[in-house]
Amino acid sequence: MKLTPGKLAGMKAVSNQRGVIAAAAMDQRGSLKKALGANAGDKELEEFKVAVSEILTPHASAILLDPEWGLPAAKKRAKNAGLLLAYEKTGYDKTGPGRLGDLLDHWSAKRLKAVGADCVKILLYYTPLDPKDTNDKKHAWVERIGDECRANDIPFFLELVGYEEGADEKGLEFAKKKPQIVKGSMAEFTQDKYGVDVLKVEVPINMKFVEGAKSFAGQKAYTRKEAMQLFLDAATAATKPFIYLSAGVSNAEFNESLALAAESGVKFNGVLCGRATWKDGIPIYASKGVQAFRDWLKSDGVKNIENVNKSLQAATSWFAHYGVESAAGR
Repeated sequence: MKLTPGKLAGMKAVSNQRGVIAAAAMDQRGSLKKALGANAGDKELEEFKVAVSEILTPHASAILLDPEWGLPAAKKRAKNAGLLLAYEKTGYDKTGPGRLGDLLDHWSAKRLKAVGADCVKILLYYTPLDPKDTNDKKHAWVERIGDECRANDIPFFLELVGYEEGADEKGLEFAKKKPQIVKGSMAEFTQDKYGVDVLKVEVPINMKFVEGAKSFAGQKAYTRKEAMQLFLDAATAATKPFIYLSAGVSNAEFNESLALAAESGVKFNGVLCGRATWKDGIPIYASKGVQAFRDWLKSDGVKNIENVNKSLQAATSWFAHYGVESAAGR
């Protein structure tokens, strides 16, 4: 499949010379405000995002930000880094089942592109195990966004986060269901009708339940061999490029996940990595202020993102998916 000129330009803008997406993520809003404390307002959210963008993007191919508090940070990113902008509101509808999302009221794909976005990102809470009516609403929602991105000739990144209503999503029972949820979600949205250019997905297992893993917490959901097969099973469901998200785990656990993906032979195309690089700096910002946080980012934050970059040596280019030969003209 060939990309249109605008989509091709956007994809190259957020990738490195190898055609791997080595992107930082800083589009957290509601969760970040909560983590920073009750007194955190617009100034603190912008200040935090600017620090992350300015210090970490020299080590990234792109950064994902939000247009609500992230635009000042977008202006401070390194020249080598492309820009993805989130189009969805933070959180989801808690008044009914299904974790339905919504789009930002004052934004569109056209407007995001006009303020400099190279790509548009949407987060969707999804499980193929939900009732048909719930998922049909989500399918239609993604189709509309896909059409909007096509009309504006801008790449569409779809972030998929699995869940189960009422379940402990960090627990053993959900860990056993997670491979099916991730694989089923990838299989659904890789279809051309959705217009998705890159799938941003969770790793299909929880490393804390992989027997023998460094991150193993004592309860087994899968052996190491089974976990490797689950990585492969999910990957084979996708016909579009896909990248992994860090899902709030530690830097060490995320890198162990990427190493296991590589060992499994999975041809993933990069990462959009947020909290695994900067979340340990939140208490420093909250207690000591922005300068102390910036100092932490320059040491520990940079080490964290460089650890991820080392793991990305095993990632493969998205070029072949779209008939591109090189990053020339990036």
